[in-house]
Amino acid sequence: MHSQFVNKIDESETYESEDEFQASLNNPYKGLTDEQVLELSEYEEIGQLGSKQNVFLVKEYETSKKHVKKYLKDYDLSVYRYLYDHPVKNMPKIEKIYEGTNNLVIIEEYIDGETLEEVIHERGMLLNQRTAMNVAIDVLQILAELHSLERPIIHRDVKPANVILSYDGKIYLLDMNVAKWYKEEEIQDTKLFATQYYAAPEQFGYGFSASSEKTDIYAVGVLLNEMITGCIPKEAKAEGPVWDIIEKSISLEPNDRYTAYEMILALGELVLKEQ
Repeated sequence: MHSQFVNKIDESETYESEDEFQASLNNPYKGLTDEQVLELSEYEEIGQLGSKQNVFLVKEYETSKKHVKKYLKDYDLSVYRYLYDHPVKNMPKIEKIYEGTNNLVIIEEYIDGETLEEVIHERGMLLNQRTAMNVAIDVLQILAELHSLERPIIHRDVKPANVILSYDGKIYLLDMNVAKWYKEEEIQDTKLFATQYYAAPEQFGYGFSASSEKTDIYAVGVLLNEMITGCIPKEAKAEGPVWDIIEKSISLEPNDRYTAYEMILALGELVLKEQ
């Protein structure tokens, strides 16, 4: 009796040493075509952006134009492809997408400015209530566009490090690395991603629902409080009527929170009253 089993060894997956094997595992361009690698070689890495080890500032050799390059291990490719085809106002434009064996490589628009993390915690500057509310409204308008899609996109990582105040006076929302499509039938996220203090309870697997549009509203509430006080709500609460809006937005029960449009209206009314 002859066995039909064939032990075929792919020579492209054999290595002469452990070092060569580890280098293959860590090669960010593994699995890309020669043409794609050539395209990526047109960008010179200037340096790491912020504290994220997978995000770099790069510039084109030919034009010296700056871009951001990201290497992503966890991602939803369909979200990035959608944003590539349908850019969202006041979010960095996705310019190129390359999916290899080890990760996704993204080239996106570079926004020149300061993140709220840098303003609040590195420079020690707080925003007055009116300015903070206007920044929150700008963030909510971006989220409202994502949430109003036929199949909503949930950002899931709204925090000071992902909101940038550009030097031309605009507010941008960054980083769709952990974004996901909303699925009404889900009772829990397939993968639990959360930034401590900004993440809603459902992002940690608590409750009976997965991340939804209301998940992003929770993070905006924490962000608004931090812009005003420099602290998360459990450490210090913003004073006055704005606290009522923050408190509703960070309700433990998602259904008790605002929608993006509702929170825009509530903050807008308060801004007008305080003029």
